[in-house]
Amino acid sequence: MVEQKRTGLDWEDLRFFAALARHRSLSATARALKVNHATVARRIAALEQSLGANLFDRRADGYALSRQGSAILAETGAMEAAAAAIRDRLDIEDGPRGRVRLTTIRSVADLVLAPNLAEILSGLPHVELEIVTDIKVASLAQREADIALRLGHPGDSELTGRRVATIRYGFFGSKETRNAFEIGDLPPLIMYDGESQGVAEARWLDHNFPDHPVSLRSGSNVVQAQAAASGLGVAMLPLYLAATVSGLEPVAFAAPMPERELWMLTPAELAQVPRVRIVLDRLSRLFARHRHLF
Repeated sequence: MVEQKRTGLDWEDLRFFAALARHRSLSATARALKVNHATVARRIAALEQSLGANLFDRRADGYALSRQGSAILAETGAMEAAAAAIRDRLDIEDGPRGRVRLTTIRSVADLVLAPNLAEILSGLPHVELEIVTDIKVASLAQREADIALRLGHPGDSELTGRRVATIRYGFFGSKETRNAFEIGDLPPLIMYDGESQGVAEARWLDHNFPDHPVSLRSGSNVVQAQAAASGLGVAMLPLYLAATVSGLEPVAFAAPMPERELWMLTPAELAQVPRVRIVLDRLSRLFARHRHLF
């Protein structure tokens, strides 16, 4: 237990706290803040000493917020947002500045965002966009991201956002696979790998086809699509992805999983921060213009 010795708070210590909560390791936090890991450790120790509370549980896989740390994170996030807003207003002549961290699924990043990055960042020389794709859903509440493009209706009232697309699915394979299926052959499925248990599509396939033969497993929709196009079996894919892969044919294998909504979300306190607001606005226009893909 940290010795109870409350003194005045150093706002800089709180900035280090928020960064460690986001990155979960001293080394990653040090890289993000461009300091050495000893500085991060010293700042956290000073904050814990000042508050008289342990803010992190030190674990083998990194730093996890303690109960006390979780309790103050939202307030720290509001301070970050306020500081960013002040900085942006002072720099208004040069336009918004700073990093915007966006998290989404890999296929949206690869097929929707990547071809349009120049448009998203046009005229924003001081904005750094970081796109994170991971099976683990980054937490907006814990400041792991500023914007999320997330499948499924949001359940968190602390977030603000809107639905930007509806994702529809179908089963696809090569022309040869489709023809063989139509005369009675049962093709194997191309499924998700064991690391994808948190993916809704993986859970749906496992539940509906628990004993069906499998030819390939991959956590990447692009790999699944290429495998299906090469004749390795049938894959359930989002329609916007299937349309980009040559050699894929729709296969009436089964009814696919129900459509899902893609939501663009951000913490309410960040929604009007200029660097975040302009990226949100440009993403909204981008999805509206590419509605036909979905």
